[in-house]
Amino acid sequence: MNITIVTVGKLKEKYLKQGIEEYTKRLKSYAKMQLIEVADEKAPETLSEADMEIVKKKEADRILAKIAPDAYVIALAIDGKMKTSEEFAASIESLMTYGKSKIVFVIGGSLGLHMSVLQRANEKLSFSKMTFPHQLMKLVLVEQVYRGFRIIKGEPYHK
Repeated sequence: MNITIVTVGKLKEKYLKQGIEEYTKRLKSYAKMQLIEVADEKAPETLSEADMEIVKKKEADRILAKIAPDAYVIALAIDGKMKTSEEFAASIESLMTYGKSKIVFVIGGSLGLHMSVLQRANEKLSFSKMTFPHQLMKLVLVEQVYRGFRIIKGEPYHK
């Protein structure tokens, strides 16, 4: 199983880097994990709707360039489907069973994901109705992927 997480923006916070490195290391016995960061588009705090679309489109082009044509894409989005950890694990297991060996998770930047990325996605996943910093979401996602593999293998981590 090859899992890729594509995120917008460079991870700067040391504590987040350490957490992500820890779970990535733990995941090695279950799957090959690749973390890809694409540049975020520099933009002022206040943008018009049209300017926001331009920023999201530029970020989307960078994201889509990193996704293989045969990858199964899961976009993280507030309006996506919420799952329990067990349901998330079952989804991963189902993808493996049906030959989807390349899963790509996409986390957008501060403005979210452009429609072109959401259209490329095979599904949208939400961890909450709340908004989280996209860099923190990367850590949460890596931890949940690790937790999912522990659940799949019947290991006790999720208890």
